[in-house]
Amino acid sequence: MITKMDKNKARLKRHLRVRKKIQGTSERPRLSIFRSAKHMYAQIIDDSKGITLIAASSQDKELKDQISNGGNVESARKVGELLAKRAKEKGIDKVVFDRGGYLYHGRVQALADAAREAGLDF
Repeated sequence: MITKMDKNKARLKRHLRVRKKIQGTSERPRLSIFRSAKHMYAQIIDDSKGITLIAASSQDKELKDQISNGGNVESARKVGELLAKRAKEKGIDKVVFDRGGYLYHGRVQALADAAREAGLDF
């Protein structure tokens, strides 16, 4: 029987394996996502400096009135749009996508597609 802890351990192993290859730079920062049961979180990170440039989540004040449940595909789409809008305001248009060890499906895919449609290139 696979427990929740085993699934998370496997996800963390996948994430570390991917992180060996993916590096965010100043000209092309890393778009990292985290998916919990209730919310979606996304950050744009410059790994060379070790700083988060932009962050958005389903708990943001801008999205609170639009989202009833932060753990569904629609809220992930709105988080992706908000993140891309904030990135455009800061002059970031190219990123490297880091899916965080999650399958590229469902909420992860919705966030990525919405960010692409709003103007981010990855």
